[in-house]
Amino acid sequence: MSERPSWLDQVEKIASDAAATNGCLLYDIEFVGMGKGRTLRLFIDKDDEGGISLDDCSNVSKALNEVLDKDEDIIPGGPYTLEVSSPGLERHLVKPWHFQKAVGKKVYLKTSKSLESMGVTDKKWKAAKTVEDVIESADDQAVRFVINDVEIKIPYAMIEKAKVLFEVTKGQKK
Repeated sequence: MSERPSWLDQVEKIASDAAATNGCLLYDIEFVGMGKGRTLRLFIDKDDEGGISLDDCSNVSKALNEVLDKDEDIIPGGPYTLEVSSPGLERHLVKPWHFQKAVGKKVYLKTSKSLESMGVTDKKWKAAKTVEDVIESADDQAVRFVINDVEIKIPYAMIEKAKVLFEVTKGQKK
């Protein structure tokens, strides 16, 4: 992962306030690219099951632009594109509260080291670096799975990549 620019913390606070003012919460923020292809991406969400609307994205974008346009020095390096969207069905899980919100959902998770280094002794799992199963629980330090009576607890610091897996269940209305 690339080093996070120091000014992004200030932008994250402003973006979080802009989202909250519009009844949303800031799910994640990223800044990618160099030169002319620079993009600031905000992912917003809501606590209710209704999800994010196009109006929500537009309102948060306008509110953030108002603040960022007043102080052009906040984001150094010239022009950039601002994108505001929902994190989507197969949302990436980065922060502990993302995992806590995904308890009971099936996720894909890739670790930086084998599960054996995290205390897993079951021979089927100890060499594994990926888990694809339902999150049993999550706290501020780790996420926990129970697969065929095997407990797998993975500290957030060991997670390279994680996302919710969208599943279609039979008989579900389209």
